[in-house]
Amino acid sequence: MTASLAFTVICVLHSLIVVFCGSLMMFHARAIYSLGHGTDAAKRLLRSTPQDRLLIRTSDSLAGLLLLAIGLLLLMVSNIKDREFQDFFAKACTVLHVFVVVWRVSFEGRVEHLAGDCLRQTVGDFLALSWLLFIIYSWRKKYD
Repeated sequence: MTASLAFTVICVLHSLIVVFCGSLMMFHARAIYSLGHGTDAAKRLLRSTPQDRLLIRTSDSLAGLLLLAIGLLLLMVSNIKDREFQDFFAKACTVLHVFVVVWRVSFEGRVEHLAGDCLRQTVGDFLALSWLLFIIYSWRKKYD
């Protein structure tokens, strides 16, 4: 398997996951709350005041739209065959995943209803491993 093919596969896989999660966030909020935070936290989030629910729904819709845009960007990037760009993009995605983990640990841990759900949230962090494996694979090919 060449590095270019691995990059394409990783980008398409991430794109499918991101588009699926983004569409769930925009159109099926209850399902994504239950999947991401568990049923108890989902019930507590959905039983808040009407203003809070509107703010949560607006935030989730915008985040879902952002995820859809990221998915489309990943699909477009998957067709680029420049090896240096692929290495740069993989490193940038790894750094982005690290920032998300830092944000989750430092800020979501402070929210009372979400504090116990960090383990459930780490499933998405395993996607960063695919970028790390790609970087290691491309370094191995580069220095062999």
